[in-house]
Amino acid sequence: MITKPAGVSLVTGALLLAACGSMTAGRSASALPNIVPAVATPTTSAQPGAAFNDTDVMFAQMMIPHHQQAVEMAELAETRASDKEVKELAAKIKAAQDPEIQTMKGWLTGWGKPLPSGGMDQGMGHDMPGMMSAADMKKLEDAKGSAFDKAFLQMMIAHHKGAITMARTERERGKNQEAKQLADTIETGQQAEVEQMQKILARLQ
Repeated sequence: MITKPAGVSLVTGALLLAACGSMTAGRSASALPNIVPAVATPTTSAQPGAAFNDTDVMFAQMMIPHHQQAVEMAELAETRASDKEVKELAAKIKAAQDPEIQTMKGWLTGWGKPLPSGGMDQGMGHDMPGMMSAADMKKLEDAKGSAFDKAFLQMMIAHHKGAITMARTERERGKNQEAKQLADTIETGQQAEVEQMQKILARLQ
C-alpha cells in the first residue's frame, strides 16, 4: 500500500484554495467598475439645482413683474415708436425677457413658493427699483412718434438700471446657481442696452 505524505495533501489543498480565491477576486475586481458608477451617478447630480435661499425667492418674485412691465413698454413701441433703432431694441427686449419670466415662474413653482401678485407696481409686497408708476405708463401709452421714442428711452434706462441693481443683489447674496447665472446675464445684457439707449437718446435730442 502506497501512502501520500501528509505535506503533499496540505500543499495541494492550499493551492486549490489560492486558485479559487484568485478567481473570486478576479470576478469581484472586474465587476467593480460596473457597479460603482451606477451607485455614484445619482448622488453626484441630485442636489445642486435644488438649493435656494430667501434672496433667490425675492429675486424671482420681484424680477417677474419688473420684466412684465418692460415687456409691456416694449409692446407699446411696436405701434408708437418712430425711430427704427428704438423699434428694434424694443423687440429685442421683449424677446429676451418673455422667456426669462417663464423660467423664473418655473423656479418659484419648483421651490413651492408663491408667484407674485398685486399687479406690476409691487412683487409680493417688495418695492422694486426702476419700476414705472401707473401715471408713467399712461404717459408713455399716450405718446407717439419722436415724443414716444424719447420717453421710452428715458423710462427704459431707469427701468434697466433698477433691474441691474436687483441682479447684483442676487449675485452677491443668492444661493441658487441658475438664479445667480440669470442675474449675471441680466446685468451684462441690460448694461449694454443702457449704453445703447443713451447713445440713441443723445442722437434724438
